[in-house]
Amino acid sequence: MNPFKSQGQLVLALSVAAALVACGKKEEPATVQAPSAPAAAAKAEPLKIAFAYVGPVGDGGWTFAHDNARKALEKEFGDKISTSFVEKVPEAADAERVFRDMVGQGNKLIFGTTFGYMEPMLKVTPDAKDVKFEHATGYKQAENLRSYDSRTYEGAYLAGVIAGKMSKTGTLGVVGSIPIPEVIRNINSFTLGAQTGNPKIKVKVVWVNKWFDPPQETEAAQTLINGGADVLMQNTDSSAVLQTAEKNGKYAFGWDSDMTAYGPKAHLGSAVINWAPYYIATVREALDGKWTAGPGKHSWWGVKEGAIDLVSIADAVPAEVKAEVEKIKAGLKEGSYTIWKGPLLAQDGKEVLKKDEVADDKFLSGINFYLKGVEGKLPGSK
Repeated sequence: MNPFKSQGQLVLALSVAAALVACGKKEEPATVQAPSAPAAAAKAEPLKIAFAYVGPVGDGGWTFAHDNARKALEKEFGDKISTSFVEKVPEAADAERVFRDMVGQGNKLIFGTTFGYMEPMLKVTPDAKDVKFEHATGYKQAENLRSYDSRTYEGAYLAGVIAGKMSKTGTLGVVGSIPIPEVIRNINSFTLGAQTGNPKIKVKVVWVNKWFDPPQETEAAQTLINGGADVLMQNTDSSAVLQTAEKNGKYAFGWDSDMTAYGPKAHLGSAVINWAPYYIATVREALDGKWTAGPGKHSWWGVKEGAIDLVSIADAVPAEVKAEVEKIKAGLKEGSYTIWKGPLLAQDGKEVLKKDEVADDKFLSGINFYLKGVEGKLPGSK
């Protein structure tokens, strides 16, 4: 073996390898990619809210007041919520179908706005645990259902204060809807208010057994006027009572909403409900994850919370009477004025509240009797 030949071959191999490296592309350092910016957070879906109304939105009263509050929600929360409603939903089995349909459409907060929806809503709630239910004027609750109400009796009392001073015949009339504690309480409170100005006042009642039935409400109002009533109040949803008073040259009050325009000459004032404060508070709780329900979860708001008022008091009402109404409002707002305070007697003379005794909410919620001063027989009583 020739060592020089082997050595020469090695040198040649090394030279070739070095040349190849020199001519090759220089290796670039690895490029480190900067982390991409996080994708913009997807916009939250609006909270879908549905309302079931017992009457038409244009009734000028109860349903109109609820729908005004629904619109106030949209103004308050903008694109954070989406609202819808179904009007003229009967207080019957068909209401259950409507509530189930609302759930099926993806609504997560549902308001049932009349007493007769209580049982239909209770049937739906167990099958829609992820939905929040709110029932107006009811007294039953569930795991995902709570109830709420307004102290309409405060507005009725304020109207009564004026009615007692404005009546020339000493006879007032009330068109009643359905004889449940809520309505009976309003009739009695109207009577109590009137008795502050005239202890001998008489109050007659005609029942129509419906919330919204303008022809029957008109007939009932005319019956009261024919019976000597010169100032009327109602616990029904249309403006028919006020319009009937206008045609007969008598006085009346608007109910639930400001009804001045329906009978400007007859109108003494309107006992209105403002549902917006409660609805806004409820939706805010739902959006913030603070909404809770369950047994005993019931809200009852009145003048104090801005839910009840007597508005558009007529020029025909004397200034001193207006001042008295404002003083009572202020007392209700701060808690210094009490409407239901003894001694109070039922129609049959039985004492229902002792001297200086104040009715609590349990007492007020179960009223099923007429007070002294209300004439006629209460439907269903023996």
